[in-house]
Amino acid sequence: MVDLSRINAGLSGQAQIVVGPEHTAPFVGSGRIAVLATPIMINVIEAAALAAIEHLLPAGHQSLGIHLDVRHAAATPIGLQVTATAEVIRVEGRTVTFHVDVRDNIEPIGGGTHQRVVVSVARFDERVQRKLRAAES
Repeated sequence: MVDLSRINAGLSGQAQIVVGPEHTAPFVGSGRIAVLATPIMINVIEAAALAAIEHLLPAGHQSLGIHLDVRHAAATPIGLQVTATAEVIRVEGRTVTFHVDVRDNIEPIGGGTHQRVVVSVARFDERVQRKLRAAES
């Protein structure tokens, strides 16, 4: 069993971007209006979660996103900064659950919950390689 004793409720991390054309819904194919795309907001949420815990994981381990339950409630135009904050609210076995909030310079734009599972990089890579070999057969 992996030791996650350094990961506790209350730990938090942040990630930020300034919305550029490459972050908009038309660019990523998720809409037609040039505002922050929801998939990009999710990317910033995941980066905030990584900032909260990744440096505390045992050597040879990393976390992988496994569940998101988020809302994207307000549009953010090009040029505004977006900040996501992820706070650990629970650790159960290898699963870490975060409360996430996202805001731009003006207002809250989204939030919800995010879960990540901690894995052995070597064991995970073995499974991926087996899957690749199976696909090639």
